[in-house]
Amino acid sequence: MKATVVIPNLNGAGWLRDSIESVWAQTMRDFELIVIDNASTDESLEIARSYVGRKNYTLIENDHNTGFSYAVNQGIRAAKGEFVALFNNDAFAEPDWLENLIRAAEADERIFAVSSLMIRHFERELADDAGDYVTILGFACKRGDGMKASRYAKPCRVFSACGGAALYRKSILDKIGLFDENFFAYYEDVDISWRANSLGYKNVYCPTAKCYHICGATTGAVRYNPFKSIQSGRNSILLPYKNMPILMFLLNILPLTAGYLLKAAMFRLRGFGPAYGQGFKEALKVMGKLEKPRFRLKNLPNYILIELWLIADTFRYIVYRVQRAFHIQ
Repeated sequence: MKATVVIPNLNGAGWLRDSIESVWAQTMRDFELIVIDNASTDESLEIARSYVGRKNYTLIENDHNTGFSYAVNQGIRAAKGEFVALFNNDAFAEPDWLENLIRAAEADERIFAVSSLMIRHFERELADDAGDYVTILGFACKRGDGMKASRYAKPCRVFSACGGAALYRKSILDKIGLFDENFFAYYEDVDISWRANSLGYKNVYCPTAKCYHICGATTGAVRYNPFKSIQSGRNSILLPYKNMPILMFLLNILPLTAGYLLKAAMFRLRGFGPAYGQGFKEALKVMGKLEKPRFRLKNLPNYILIELWLIADTFRYIVYRVQRAFHIQ
């Protein structure tokens, strides 16, 4: 089988059926669909169950909310496809979405992940995500968020694919490991892409793989809420700590500290300072549980490339913030 599409679901009654139907409508037919339900309490569980018995459809029901990483790992372990596509329950794919993702991945066997052009569902001239990047301040950011989607018409290499609508090569997942379940929600996709970058694999962006996304529908956080603030405070610290070799981490400790202080101030101004602080405390507890990839001399060119990326993308972030401040799209 060529591909497996995995949709994690939590209380997505308002959009799950349309999301599933957009997957079934794909022009590329050699795929299976796996829905992972994380103990939904609304009608979305019955919607997911209504497809049971359909060919190449599997429903996995969890008895509690396991978080994104655990749920998608369940799907990946059950997957029969050569590629695994993760798809949010509040996203809706164009009919050639999967076909274009696979075509992009097959251009180079070193490609690990392919990121879609995610477009805002209710503002279809604007991009939601065109691949993710990380700054030297420790910020993980959505490329193109709120900008004109037409600006992102060219394929390119990106630091990370957004796990809301991305394709992964299963053979490389088998080598580098699955999503880190210490990242309950948010940043887990950047973590696994960073791991792939460190090992010399590539993550790319495919502008013709289009889908439409209801931003923050599952978590209820278009921008901020207590849950997202906790996860941000927690995972933005775990991300570089886990993936940077110790010398690289020490080299970047000052800009990272400045970034965390800036973020703490931002969350405090928005009324979520205590939640962000709780996330910071949780990060300190989790650090000892993280499995840091071993430093390998042969990967030194990859570490250098990542460092240059972090620096360059800090300037990308500054330009983006200036453009948003002046309403430039």
